Amino acid sequence: MDVVERGETVVEFVNVQKSFGQNRVLRNLNLSIRQGEILTIMGGSGSGKSVTLKLLVGLIKPDRGQIFLRGVDITPLSEEELLPFRQRMGVVFQGGALFDSMTVGENVAYPLREHLQLSEKEIRERVAEKLSLVGLPGIEEQYPADLSGGMKKRVAIARAIVMEPEILLYDEPTAGLDPINAKLISRLIDSLQQKFFPTSVVVSHDLHYAFPISDRVAMLYQGEIIAVGSPEEMRRSERHEVREFLAGDLQPPGEGGCNDRE
Repeated sequence: MDVVERGETVVEFVNVQKSFGQNRVLRNLNLSIRQGEILTIMGGSGSGKSVTLKLLVGLIKPDRGQIFLRGVDITPLSEEELLPFRQRMGVVFQGGALFDSMTVGENVAYPLREHLQLSEKEIRERVAEKLSLVGLPGIEEQYPADLSGGMKKRVAIARAIVMEPEILLYDEPTAGLDPINAKLISRLIDSLQQKFFPTSVVVSHDLHYAFPISDRVAMLYQGEIIAVGSPEEMRRSERHEVREFLAGDLQPPGEGGCNDRE
């Protein structure tokens, strides 16, 4: 894949539809994601936010429509053909998805052992580097059960970045965290994106922590993107669906969120 300049489109959903049985989750999804931005996809529970990420990674296929990654339609690709594209993406799953039977070091090293031919020394060095980046140096021998919820999320981020991907995908990264850890995770996402990773997609209903780090926000409603813009543009939106959603979510912690950038 060629190098893409900041601001150019790297991911594009075109008329994407997805149903599960009689439940049509995505009706007509159209969305462009730009190089070098943090894009947050917001929407209510069941609106299809996580399904959108799974489609992009290729874990599921759309019923109709196309998904372009760097100009290549990935929807018809086989598992083998998808592999080079997946290796360019890091995913932080909602629950962290750490392997309980593995140490922290083994969890973070897992993608390296699956996809790259590195020596054990190189693996240890890269794991140590990525754990340090997320503020958890020296915990390689601990197990997920020994960690707090916030630490588990940071280990999951370390695993997502260990392959040094070009695109990072976060599925509800602050879900289940107290306000202090939620703020820490959101700042970590911003810091990593600014320093190392050119494009980040955050799926979240927790806009108090997502808005301050987002370059753009897209609202998913009834299977379609109904509005896209900067956080400030979304706050000024005249669409009643957007206004109602923000009114309910951008409230101070303890009342559903918070109302301003820091």
